[in-house]
Amino acid sequence: MPSKTSSRGGPVAKRRFLAPFAGETLAVPPIWLMRQAGRYLPEYRATREKAGGFLNLCYTPELAAEVTLQPIRRYGFDAAILFSDILVVPDALGQRLTFAAGEGPQLEPVRTLADLGRLDPGKTGDKFGRVFETVARLRQDLPDETALIGFCGAPWTVATYMVQGEGSTDQAEARLWAYRDPEGFARLIDLLVDTSIGYLDGQVKAGADCLQIFDTWAGTLPDSEFDRWVVEPTRRIVSTIKERHPTVPVIGFPRGAGASSLWYVSETGVDGIGCDTAMPPYMMGEAFDGENVVVQGNLDPLLLVVGGAAMDERVDEILELMDGKRFIFNLGHGIVPQTPPEHVARLVERVRGG
Repeated sequence: MPSKTSSRGGPVAKRRFLAPFAGETLAVPPIWLMRQAGRYLPEYRATREKAGGFLNLCYTPELAAEVTLQPIRRYGFDAAILFSDILVVPDALGQRLTFAAGEGPQLEPVRTLADLGRLDPGKTGDKFGRVFETVARLRQDLPDETALIGFCGAPWTVATYMVQGEGSTDQAEARLWAYRDPEGFARLIDLLVDTSIGYLDGQVKAGADCLQIFDTWAGTLPDSEFDRWVVEPTRRIVSTIKERHPTVPVIGFPRGAGASSLWYVSETGVDGIGCDTAMPPYMMGEAFDGENVVVQGNLDPLLLVVGGAAMDERVDEILELMDGKRFIFNLGHGIVPQTPPEHVARLVERVRGG
């Protein structure tokens, strides 16, 4: 476990989640968890039932704010993350999207330039506006010491759902389009870059302290395509957001990128790198040392299901290897629905030295 010495490098930010981005090394790292608002919490399930559907929950500011706040009330995480979904962007653009009970998202596939022509950036205002209202409510209702994270899906990952029409194991339809017609596929990526910039910009203006870009399927691309479809679109988003909001940190989460994460960090300009479960803690602690980047991660979410000594030992290992680093404790992916809430409480206690 890390020693409980004072931090160095100047005064800690009032919202301690932001301290590592200001150059602080904290003895006790900030903690939040991906999908910390979700089906493992009984209060979330009750609110989702009240909403009558997942998209209704995302687009009803009062309810979306409520489920965002629930894990903060329970666990006192150092940051809240806006409750929404990465597919809000294609939905707002006019692509038909449904979430059937017990199933993943279903979209009307976009696979041709004619399909692409039916998407309209001018239509995003209403649905994005509801998300921005949620952000504003949260900044008002959150404890002042709790940071608020806004987010979007990365263009590559969002495009895979748009082209496939659903989630998939290999993102084959998007990869095939990108190989067969890279100029046409680039038009979809360009649309998503521009739309995502507007979406993130609005979240910051509404009160988000930090942003995260989720590239869940970054690891499915070979190195020859990784730069074009993952790194370059992300760089454009980060660059523009930095021009508009230079003090707002941006975290990238290129899941599955492995060793390419170093290239991702150096070329995109992100302030933080989210590490997935497969990233060895020693690499988190050493590989990014010279990159001037905050490291976030990377406990296996299934250890939260198991709990007990197995979870405690891995938590302690991560904390020991990241001691003295600019580090934020998180999972390598999101909390799974079967997670016992009391195991989350134990994790928070363990990280904080209990």
